[in-house]
Amino acid sequence: MSDSSWTRVPAVTGRDLVPGLLRSLDPLLRRWLPRQRWFAGKGLPIGDFRLAAATELVPPGGRLGPLGLLHVLVDVEQPGRPPDCYQLLLGAHPLLPSALVRAALGPAVGGPYDGLTLYDAPHDPRMAALLLERLKLPGTSGGLRFTTEPTAEFPPGLTPRVSTAEQSNTSVVYGDRYILKLFRRVSPGANPDLELSRALARAGSQRVAEPVAWFEALDTDGDPDRDTGGATTGGREPTTLGVLQRFLPGSADGWALALASVAEDGDFRAEAAALGRATAEVHQALAAALPVHRLDGRALERIAAAMTRRLEEAAAEVPAVRPFAGALRLAFDDLAKLGAGTGSDGVVTAQRVHGDLHLGQTLRGPDGAWVLIDFEGEPARPLAERRRPAPPVQDVAGMLRSFDYAAHHSGNGPWAARHRDAYCAGYAGVAGLDPREQPVLIRAFETDKAVYEARYEARHRPAWLPIPLSALARLSTTP
Repeated sequence: MSDSSWTRVPAVTGRDLVPGLLRSLDPLLRRWLPRQRWFAGKGLPIGDFRLAAATELVPPGGRLGPLGLLHVLVDVEQPGRPPDCYQLLLGAHPLLPSALVRAALGPAVGGPYDGLTLYDAPHDPRMAALLLERLKLPGTSGGLRFTTEPTAEFPPGLTPRVSTAEQSNTSVVYGDRYILKLFRRVSPGANPDLELSRALARAGSQRVAEPVAWFEALDTDGDPDRDTGGATTGGREPTTLGVLQRFLPGSADGWALALASVAEDGDFRAEAAALGRATAEVHQALAAALPVHRLDGRALERIAAAMTRRLEEAAAEVPAVRPFAGALRLAFDDLAKLGAGTGSDGVVTAQRVHGDLHLGQTLRGPDGAWVLIDFEGEPARPLAERRRPAPPVQDVAGMLRSFDYAAHHSGNGPWAARHRDAYCAGYAGVAGLDPREQPVLIRAFETDKAVYEARYEARHRPAWLPIPLSALARLSTTP
């Protein structure tokens, strides 16, 4: 598609809807959305839909003949939770090929796509290739803005394929050069995965897959009082929708490497130490690129209070947590008291961190170097919370919990202890501060992470619940 053809694409936004579009989508989305892994409201009935924005990137009857490509932001209302905004890229086809049947939403009845079958477009190589073509061209299409780094290079033959890895978003790999992450559940503002990856790339960090292009939702009329439904940003920050980053062919997933080591009772300590050094280097680069704050007593008390609240909620929801709750509260009480003086943990600072660091968020390249990926934080948490500065020990605690998870599958507690120590030693070698010498901080943040895990496993993987419960039992007796 030529540059000029993109500028002629008609756009439809929440205040000027394509007649009948939402009515035709409603029955299809009610059946299709709950089956998607990234849908947050599983198990709850769907109330109403609101079409926040729609942009025809390729209208039917255009360059692709009867085929179409539609970008949609739709708000979903469900009882007991605030509305969620989801990003959909929908293809439209008069006769869906058999290879795309599993991606089908179904035939549209009425509306502008009457008689066409709608389907999840990232699974169609033609549509995925068109999206890459659009990402190459800086500019806007309707309420969408596309940005490309000036240094980005796009060689021919970047054949797209959808990643089969389980995740809360959808990723499309282009050849062995790039990977596009499409955020499915979106919130107003910059996604940390773009924000932090760009900051690290600008700082020259080799521990990140640098972004080369991205696209965002804009407020098309600049009215700050307009009801945006979570899709647009009222003239403030754009909403990140997708990020194209360097792909790392031949890389090995840190989780898979750790599991292999546990199975063989192997020695993974050199890798764990290297991973600790990589984590510290990322923290140093983020601290140099973005603001760092010293946490005073009130700030520490607020953090401790939030942790205590999450513990109480977990104890109410998961009976197996209750026997440990009293002792675990002491860990958060000790954190709150740090503000009265520096104590053994020293000065406590907060900065931007990864936010959801574990072995599955790391890749070891063919050259042996470690790279951290997926900087968006825990997707279940509000975006504002994920963008909030935190003590770097939060990431360390997440990785320590990940070593416990890897070892638990084989009952290999000594393996976890050895590799937790190696990771901390590697981190200390770069940061100049050993997390093990911050006992109050590391205990509080590891406890908070294990509490989160207990709720998650009780809801989604009950067979895995003993893993965080074992950690809570240990942490409840830690001085």
